[in-house]
Order: sequence, then structure tokens, then C-alpha cells
Amino acid sequence: MEPVRIFLVDDHQLVRDGIKALLAGIPDIHIIGEASSGIELQEAIGQQQPDIILMDISLPDTSGIDLTRSLGERHPGIKVLILSMYTNEDFVFNAMKAGARGYLPKNTSRKELLDAVYAIQGGQEFFSDSISKVILKRFLRQATQPEEENEESSQPLTSRELEILKLFAEGYNNKEISTRLEISIRTVESHKNHIVNKLGLKSTVEMVKFAIKNKIVEL
Repeated sequence: MEPVRIFLVDDHQLVRDGIKALLAGIPDIHIIGEASSGIELQEAIGQQQPDIILMDISLPDTSGIDLTRSLGERHPGIKVLILSMYTNEDFVFNAMKAGARGYLPKNTSRKELLDAVYAIQGGQEFFSDSISKVILKRFLRQATQPEEENEESSQPLTSRELEILKLFAEGYNNKEISTRLEISIRTVESHKNHIVNKLGLKSTVEMVKFAIKNKIVEL
């Protein structure tokens, strides 16, 4: 397995040094560069492309959210994990709209940071428990508001798919669902793919919204 190539973007050297210390000694993770601004990042990306960028939101010359959107347009193969002290709804949802694959508060643990890196590198999304609560809170509020679009499923879900959809909506991740249902992570991912395809959804976040609107989870 090729090592995950990480690039750090934060305007505080102390923060970048702290992240490097947390990830030091892990053989399958390589930090290939760092930048303190959007300009530095753009210059570096022209020379080497990372797999994942750990991105702060507050930068001296631009917003990490705007950078995430720009990267998605110019370098769609690069995944962005937001690591920020700002955890309110607007920041979280704007980052998601911009294409961020995950969001962690800066007081995250080493284990959670590693879990996020591996999940995102594996094609999943990752949100810390506190960020997941922010997302659920937003969707709970939206679920009480009328919407014009019809999100009814054209294909019925199986009982197992409904069970897995409910667990995702309750905040469980792939590994936790695998353990809880005593099935492999690969099987969980397969069911998730079937769910989003049947419902015409694009992400775990949209699965949560669907589950809430259709009362698959009890509020």
C-alpha cells in the first residue's frame, strides 16, 4: 500500500509543528509539504500533488473554504480535510458545499485525526462527533421546514439497508456499524453504495438528511 501523502496548510507554525509531531513515525503517512497561505499552497501544488490536504479555514490571504472550492475545480483528485477552531454551522456547511471530505476541530485527538485521514483516503467522509452533532442540528431544523423537492425513493430499500441507513443517521461510522452488525466493513460500504444509488443521494450527509425527513430515525 502506498503511503498517504499529506500537505499541511495553516498560518501558525506551532500548529503545523504539532500536527507533524502527531503524525511522526507512522510509516504509511508522509507529510510532503506545508504552507502558511493560499499563495504558498498554490505554488507548492504545481510541483507535487498530495493525497490529502489538512486545511485551516482562517488564512492570511484567503479562506480555507475558498481554497477547498478552488482545489476541487483545478485538482479534483486532492481531498481536503478541514482542521479548524471554527465549528459553527455556517463554517461546517460552507466547507461541505465547497467539497471538503471531512471536518475536525483543532482539539481533536491523534487517533481521531488518523481515523479521519484513513477514512478519507479510502473514499469516505469523516466528521468528528461534535461536528456530526452540528450537522444533525442543522438538518433537524431543516426537516421542520417545507421543501418543494420530492426525495421519495424510487427503489425500496431492503431491511438491512434501512438498518444501516438508520445507524449512519444516528452518527455511527463504517467501522462501528461493522462491529455492531457483525459484518465486514466492505459489506457496510457495499450497502451504503446501494443506499445512495437507490435514493439518488451523493454523500453520508445527504443520507442523514433523508433519514430525518422520512422519519427513519426518531427525533
